[in-house]
Amino acid sequence: MESKNEIILHGIPASPGIVIGKAYVFAKQAPRVEEKSIAENEVTLELERLQHAIDRSERELQKVLQLTEQKVGSQKAKIFEAQIMILADAVLFGTIRKKVQKDLKSAEYVVHREISRYQQMMMNSSDEYMRERAHDVEDVKNRVIRNIQQEKLISRFEPNSIVISEILTPADTVLFSRNEVLAYATDMGGVTSHAALLARSLKIPSVVGLKNITKLIQIDDIIIVDGYTGNVIINPTEETINRCNERKAEHEQFDSGLKELRELTAQTTDGKEIRLCCNIEFSEEARNVHEQGSSGVGLYRTEGLFLRTENYPSEEEQYIEYRAVVEKSNPFKAVMRTLDIGGDKVVSSYQSEENPFLGWRGIRLLLDRPDVFMTQLKAMLRASAHGEIWIMLPMISGIKEIRQSKELLEKAKKELRDKNIPFDENIKIGAMIEVPSAAVLAGEIAQEVDFLSIGTNDLIQYLLAVDRGNEVVSSLYQEFHPAVIKTIRYIILEAHRAGKPVSMCGEMAGDPVALLLLLGLGLDEFSMSPHVLPEIKKIIRSVSFAEASEIARRVLEMKTEDDAKDFLRVNLHTMVPELLLE
Repeated sequence: MESKNEIILHGIPASPGIVIGKAYVFAKQAPRVEEKSIAENEVTLELERLQHAIDRSERELQKVLQLTEQKVGSQKAKIFEAQIMILADAVLFGTIRKKVQKDLKSAEYVVHREISRYQQMMMNSSDEYMRERAHDVEDVKNRVIRNIQQEKLISRFEPNSIVISEILTPADTVLFSRNEVLAYATDMGGVTSHAALLARSLKIPSVVGLKNITKLIQIDDIIIVDGYTGNVIINPTEETINRCNERKAEHEQFDSGLKELRELTAQTTDGKEIRLCCNIEFSEEARNVHEQGSSGVGLYRTEGLFLRTENYPSEEEQYIEYRAVVEKSNPFKAVMRTLDIGGDKVVSSYQSEENPFLGWRGIRLLLDRPDVFMTQLKAMLRASAHGEIWIMLPMISGIKEIRQSKELLEKAKKELRDKNIPFDENIKIGAMIEVPSAAVLAGEIAQEVDFLSIGTNDLIQYLLAVDRGNEVVSSLYQEFHPAVIKTIRYIILEAHRAGKPVSMCGEMAGDPVALLLLLGLGLDEFSMSPHVLPEIKKIIRSVSFAEASEIARRVLEMKTEDDAKDFLRVNLHTMVPELLLE
């Protein structure tokens, strides 16, 4: 029998761990929906089909919810509560019922059309997190349609297999875990998806964004999934298998050592203390940041609450959510970013933007809609009575936006004072530096606010004119580009000159290779996904600030991204040899 060639694919590491096993291809087809008209005397029957499908979908999701609670706890299971909330959305399904009656179209067609519109609003968002949430909405849509059509997903799954799929839903991720799945590898998906979050909680290695693994895998192929590097190896040689087994043992030894650091501070060997915080997406995650040894929440995205409602959530709804975040973050602070969502959410009559990345979003939208902004500010202020909150303004491009925002904040404070509602009178307000104009004006902006936070995901895109979601030019998205490094240095210097601290909440903050550079440039606070925080703390506690400063000085003299990246990797390996770099 002819031996198969070894194939190495590179994807995005979404959940750590290394496993070797047999592949199982999960070919989950989206339900087929065609535009179908119905007669007026069929409307009642069609609405009954719809209601039965909703009820059945809810029962299914309740079972998944219970299973998730058993496996990873009630916090992570809230993902499925959000999906059940969609099913209970009286406005959304009320609209669907009216459309069935008015348009005389089949229930599955109207469900597909109306929920797809909601889904598209999320896909049009400039925020990657929002685009990932669209997959959860699609899962609910497809579940309801399958149950209208009374179709079942039938799959024979061999235990102890590695699941290969185009994409996995959160429900898929949990349900496969019952069968001792070894790992997940998918064509699509991102590290911020709920499926990836659940894989990490279930401690199932996962690699996403492999693009075409489903086309390359054959029945009974043996594969290696490396959730640390994002590599997936099809038909590995014996030598490759032995090497991966050695690395697996090394990683397990290294990871066990990280647990001992949880209660220790992130302090360099020469005494400089750095704040390490976590980025979170919903209030239930706030409690989990303590488990990783975090010093609070460095970025809480408020968009999720807005997208779960048909209209803007009320002040009371927002207050309850923000209070939950801050109470679970205590005794540390929670940095809350005001709404950063595109104009597609405002009213249904608003025309979809050609380029939402450069459009009506973030502070631009809020200042044009002071009613929405005031409601959010008052909810945050009320929540500040229960713990430390810092307010962060997104998409700032100049001083005028800062001053207008501060005026509205003072107005919100006055309204609460007049009603004798308690809040933190000295609540801090900061600006996200993610637009090149804001970077140029970093010193002036720093004088207007209490802190700056560098949003590298957008800043790099705007600075280099690269849409990293566009595969044609994504390779030009370079976090170690000399222009990026010099810009970050300038922002930090200008903020410190004004006596203000600087944090970073983009993906670069959680990149071990970038750490020595950012530490040496003087960054005060790093905020990242919770699962990478222990490794970052380990590196900080293994190096001196003096050494990092010298490394940063030398990187600033380099002319290309490759030179900078190679230099940083070599130094990191030398200074923290137990760190497993590829």
